[in-house]
Amino acid sequence: MKKQSAGILLYKTEGQEVKVLIVHPGGPFWAKKDKAAWSVPKGEFVDGEESLAAAKREFREELGLDLPAGDPQPLDEAKQPSGKVVHVWALQADLDIARIQSNQFSMEWPPKSGKQQDFPEVDKAKWCSLPEAAEKLVKGQVVFLERLVELLKPQLPNLTLEKPAEPTAPAQASLF
Repeated sequence: MKKQSAGILLYKTEGQEVKVLIVHPGGPFWAKKDKAAWSVPKGEFVDGEESLAAAKREFREELGLDLPAGDPQPLDEAKQPSGKVVHVWALQADLDIARIQSNQFSMEWPPKSGKQQDFPEVDKAKWCSLPEAAEKLVKGQVVFLERLVELLKPQLPNLTLEKPAEPTAPAQASLF
């Protein structure tokens, strides 16, 4: 059975600028990671479960808030580097990120210590510009920003997604 996740990408416009809501995963693995570590609020669902219903449920679990009113627009699905398929919808809405209260999960930490610790599923949320989101989102989710730009082109014809340049490997210094 393939792994699938579903999520909602909230966005808001400020003049000609679009901002999106992204979240940083909680727990020790992600604690010191920032670039290419953030995500659309999302979570797994199983075959037979309707993906939009799962996206709404996961929004509530990860943020502790109901999805704002509105009609989510599909941004379709994208296969992630891990093989997981992620389904995302866009919804124009504002949300006070100071009110976010994520669910907790428990895991053995430190590894092989026999001690269980609780961590939030999401430890931070942020409204950010499209270029900043492209830098912060995990690589496989940047496609949803591209699809959001296409969705919004009729209302914002000058909207583009300026993705950050791919980092280049430093040149090896010659000893000779």
